[in-house]
Amino acid sequence: MKSTLLFFTLLVSNFIIHPLWAQSKKKAIDPVARYDAYVQQAVRDWHVPGLTVTVVKDGKVLLKKGYGIRELGHSESVDTQTLFAMASTTKAMTAACIGMLVDEGKLQWDDLVVNYLPDFQFYDPAVTREIRVRDLLIHNTGVGNADVLWAAMQIPSDEILHRMRLIKPTYSLRSSFIYQNIMYLAAGKVIEKVSGKPWDVFIRTRIFEPLGMRRTKALFREVARETNRAKPHMEVHDTVRAVNSPLEEGLVDAVGPAGSIWTCPDDVATWMICMLDSSRINGKALLKPATWAELFKPQTLVTDAQFYPTQQLTKPVWKTYGLGWFQHDYRGHRVNFHTGSLTGMVAIHGQLPDQKLAVYVQGNLDHAELRHALMYRAFDEFGLGLSNDWSADFLKLYGGFKQHAKAAERKADSTRVLNTKPSLPLTAYVGAYTDPLYGKIDVTIKDGRLYASINNLLTGYLDHWHFDTFRLTYDQFWNGNDLVSFNLDPKGKVAKLSGAGMELTKTPEVTEKKTGER
Repeated sequence: MKSTLLFFTLLVSNFIIHPLWAQSKKKAIDPVARYDAYVQQAVRDWHVPGLTVTVVKDGKVLLKKGYGIRELGHSESVDTQTLFAMASTTKAMTAACIGMLVDEGKLQWDDLVVNYLPDFQFYDPAVTREIRVRDLLIHNTGVGNADVLWAAMQIPSDEILHRMRLIKPTYSLRSSFIYQNIMYLAAGKVIEKVSGKPWDVFIRTRIFEPLGMRRTKALFREVARETNRAKPHMEVHDTVRAVNSPLEEGLVDAVGPAGSIWTCPDDVATWMICMLDSSRINGKALLKPATWAELFKPQTLVTDAQFYPTQQLTKPVWKTYGLGWFQHDYRGHRVNFHTGSLTGMVAIHGQLPDQKLAVYVQGNLDHAELRHALMYRAFDEFGLGLSNDWSADFLKLYGGFKQHAKAAERKADSTRVLNTKPSLPLTAYVGAYTDPLYGKIDVTIKDGRLYASINNLLTGYLDHWHFDTFRLTYDQFWNGNDLVSFNLDPKGKVAKLSGAGMELTKTPEVTEKKTGER
């Protein structure tokens, strides 16, 4: 009897206690709360001043939150209205705009670019004749990085495109993937030519307004008026500092279709849901289903060298690029994603489409690679039921790269030949150095030292390193330093200046003629 009563008592007790235990357990394993706590710790571990994270699944927002502050030394917090740079995650929107024009029958993906932009010429005339609209969006033109045309000078977008004819290709057309921002500028010009509207107006009226993205801005000159925006930061000599970078100066506006948009979680959540669901939002679609699908269709293979170091840990079997999206496999699932990087700012937009899951991360610290960690962690947490500590793994991975970089810098310093002098007096190096592609570098003497001004934008002192090589230390401290060499002609006069991947020719001095001379 006692044993029966004891059994009954325990049974009743279990029924009474179990619901409370279940509630406690449910609360403890809530994935959103767990992920939120994970993000908070990651922000601390990576020393990122400010960050936003947006997660959507099955057409609903799971998380939309700001972390940290907009600028070091100031108290304003990041919230869901704080604007951050989208940087190259802009490219997906530009590709979608091209798709809209395809849907309207105004152009085709494989139309010749020269039919729309006859003045857009390449170094190789065969490329000029053959390049298609699709090629502008998939980084296979064979032309390498040409960001110097907007990041180190202030010239109009049409002039940027004009100077592309001076850049020698790295590969032949469509033979290999090589990332190229300026092709997206050309795509923006195609949009303008076909639609009759500048890219920034077209994207505002065709994407921002239909999706209710009221805070989102296409160009930095619009963002500059906003007070609730993040400030770029750089880590210099192991110290994180706010910077007035080229981003802050609006230089990226010249190549806007490649990466000038700024947005916030309240806005970008709608774009994320739209891109997961055949471009539909509130019962309407931005694109026809076939056109939307084309954006995510693999277009070209991506080599290991052109992919992200994260591959060392995620170990994808395949890597491709679509129309504005990188793609790879992850734990047997397909991932569509793109990063964004501008001086002092980062972003990443990732999709796990078979789980109807997407994550968007923005931060205000240069190359803060916790963005990758938070993307994969979100995939694990909300899509795959896993919990790998990607933040710790990537922190170790990128920390190793940082140490390698410091070692390489020390090795470079060790190659300096001591106790040498310049071949000529400092005054002999003074002058203007020009190149049709790279612009102009003015070298003067300031405070008894050589001083350089690059396209009236970047400046810094040139201090003797060895022989006729000088070390350029930028006033814009986040740019670090470069070695610059002066080359002499057979007569022993300074003829050229080379460094930072550029070579410029010294402009001959013009001697003022005396009265009566011819």
